[in-house]
This record gives sequence, C-alpha cells and structure tokens, in this order.
Amino acid sequence: MTEQRRPASVYGVGEEPDPRASLANERTALAWMRTALALVGGGIAFVSLASLSTLPAWAALVGAAACIGGAALAVRAVTAWARVERALRLGRPLPAPRALVILAGGVVALGGLTLVLALVEVAGR
Repeated sequence: MTEQRRPASVYGVGEEPDPRASLANERTALAWMRTALALVGGGIAFVSLASLSTLPAWAALVGAAACIGGAALAVRAVTAWARVERALRLGRPLPAPRALVILAGGVVALGGLTLVLALVEVAGR
C-alpha cells in the first residue's frame, strides 16, 4: 500500500515529472524560505535594538516591516512551489516568477529606510 502524497491539490493531478525538475523546484522554494527566515530574523534584531536608537518608533517600524515581509514571502514560497509543481505534473509551461520583483522592491525599500535611519542616527550624535 502506498501513501498518498500531500497536498492532494498538487500531487493528485497529472503524472510524475522528471525528478530533477521537481527537486529543482523544491530547492528554489527552500531558498525562498531561507530568505524569508533571514528577513524575519533581521526584523526581530531591528525591533530588539530599536530602543537604543534616537528614533525608536521608526527603527521598530522598519523591523516590523521586515518581519511582515518575511512572513509574506514564506507564504508566497509555498504557493509558488505548488504552482510550479502542478505545471510540471500537467506538462504545462512554467508560470512566471511574480514574487521576485516584489521581493527586490521590498529589499530596496527596507535598505533605503535603514540607510536613512542610520544617517539620521549619526547626524543626531
């Protein structure tokens, strides 16, 4: 007796794809998860150190934004993995990576906010 793989919405359709393609999709999802974890970890560090800043509310806001972005990215990693896996199983063209542009914009925005906070911090001393 073989176990049914889950989620059924992904594994219950089509045929088994080439294992190399499926494993590459999984590695990509895990890379997105590592990025999400790094954003959450950085956000926690930012919030923890916010009290040391001359602008604690802004520092906490940047940290919270990083945490929220990381959580959203983790959800997106799972949904993107499922979309690609279904396409592989059904022999359809792979869907376009929509989250990459959003992630890049978010990282640039967080980096810019962090730079502004650092400059204000240095100027205030």
